Amino acid sequence: MAEILTGTPVVGGLAYGPALWPGERPDHSPEKLGVGVEVAEDGRADEASRFTGAAATVASRLRERASQNTGVTAEVLAATAGLAEDRGWVGAAKGLIAKGSSAEAAAVAATEQFAAVFTKLGGLMAERVTDLNDVRDRVLAELLGLPEPGVPTPQEPSVLMADDLAPADTAGLDPAMTTALVTRLGGPTSHTAIIARQLGIPCVVAVSGLSDIEAGTPVLVDGNTGLIEVRPDDEMARDRVAEHRRHAELVAGWSGPGVTADGVAIAVLANVADGASARAAVDHPVEGVGLFRTELAFLERADEPTVDEQAAIYREVLDAFAGRKVVIRTLDAGSDKPLRFVRHPDEANPALGVRGDRIALAHPEIRTHQLDAIAQAAMGSDVAPWVMAPMIASPTEAANFAAEVRGRGLVAGVMIEVPAAAILAHAVLAEVDFVSIGTNDLTQYTMAADRMSADLAALTDPWQPAVLHLIASVAAAGRDQGKPVGVCGEAAADPNLACVLVGLGVTSLSSAPVASAAVGARLGEVTEEACRAAAQAALDAVDPATARVAAAAVLDGSVEPSVDDGVRRAASR
Repeated sequence: MAEILTGTPVVGGLAYGPALWPGERPDHSPEKLGVGVEVAEDGRADEASRFTGAAATVASRLRERASQNTGVTAEVLAATAGLAEDRGWVGAAKGLIAKGSSAEAAAVAATEQFAAVFTKLGGLMAERVTDLNDVRDRVLAELLGLPEPGVPTPQEPSVLMADDLAPADTAGLDPAMTTALVTRLGGPTSHTAIIARQLGIPCVVAVSGLSDIEAGTPVLVDGNTGLIEVRPDDEMARDRVAEHRRHAELVAGWSGPGVTADGVAIAVLANVADGASARAAVDHPVEGVGLFRTELAFLERADEPTVDEQAAIYREVLDAFAGRKVVIRTLDAGSDKPLRFVRHPDEANPALGVRGDRIALAHPEIRTHQLDAIAQAAMGSDVAPWVMAPMIASPTEAANFAAEVRGRGLVAGVMIEVPAAAILAHAVLAEVDFVSIGTNDLTQYTMAADRMSADLAALTDPWQPAVLHLIASVAAAGRDQGKPVGVCGEAAADPNLACVLVGLGVTSLSSAPVASAAVGARLGEVTEEACRAAAQAALDAVDPATARVAAAAVLDGSVEPSVDDGVRRAASR
């Protein structure tokens, strides 16, 4: 009998192959790092130069990798490169060197200081600990003259396993050789999960007992259920993967548009981050852009980009999707994505602090300039952008934002990711033209669970019935007022959950472009009535696992559809 491990599924699909573990990180032992050996005073300046030189080299390599990628991957790598040159971290290390520490010992000690602070802050800041530890190890390797740490090149298609994976580890993976990602830590919205979606490979996180699997052990990964089968029957495993591939080939033939089996149109859209990722998204069967993340134009800038600079970036995306729908999210910075040209306040919990549209409280000019740039980009284009603000918590905030957007002749909307906005969805929708639900943050805030905590991964699962009830109420408000309600969180990348969202009354789905065909093909297999019945089954569940199984049973036809009056009212068109 195969041993079964269970984790949180974040990217669907099946993969079978030998386990592959990243190579060992640099030795952190006190002897290796020179802990307790004081550097002579006349050698400390040279030691500080060694450290800053190694950090600069690591930052340069990460930025080079960022330039070779697009979208979220490029954004994450650029942010990680910024950590290698973070003034606080570098300053702490240089301070230790000035007291006699070696460059290696200072790198480790400074990282421990900042990791403790990030962990205490929790939320999105805790997510940076994995990235900071990765930067530390790369700097150590550079100082010690060792090969750059990271993931080895597989000799055969393999399943990559790790405690956690840093962006630099996952960014350059070849999906043909790395067929799945499995981690002991992490959550549904971790960097590992996000990049796995971009690569289109199965991914399961928060798997207990994973460290007991030795390299080379055959494993079967089910990204749909979160089950990891250790040493399964070889023939059975290969048959299951072959069947999955046959289905994947059928999915690959889907070319859109999004429509249920009984003819109900559901827009299948793409999440993009810049012109390059938008041009790449056009190669997938998407009908437009449901989320254009604009942070990439701002991150790592020492000063605010000008209106003209921003307009040029936005115009690239509009041109890539000429004549189609493009939804632009205004700057979602702060918390784990600080701006170098803004003095961010010290906050006990940045995830609940000044982030997203709240930056306009102290710096209204940033939002003003961005909206001016979007309007400028739209001039002469055949795209009329829809513009939405993140982290809106009240109808008053929605009204203020909508007034600025409409004053520039643009379509105004907001993100629903704060539970308060979902609860007051009727009032929020009365102020705007559309809303888009960001399920990543809505789940985190609804469940009061750090989305990066492996211990709480089940709570941050987008199949949580409590979150689905909030989505249902938002969709009902949209239906009552005749206004579109989209989902642009990664929940929209799960084919079965996408059907449930449609059953709740969602009118558009936006995710990583690579997920579009699977989502569209699944919608085409089921009727709207089946989607409503699956939604009802998920709403009646008591936990994510039960919701998954119950919804799948309805969608696959093994359970007779049943919809109560509440779901009919919430999801009827």
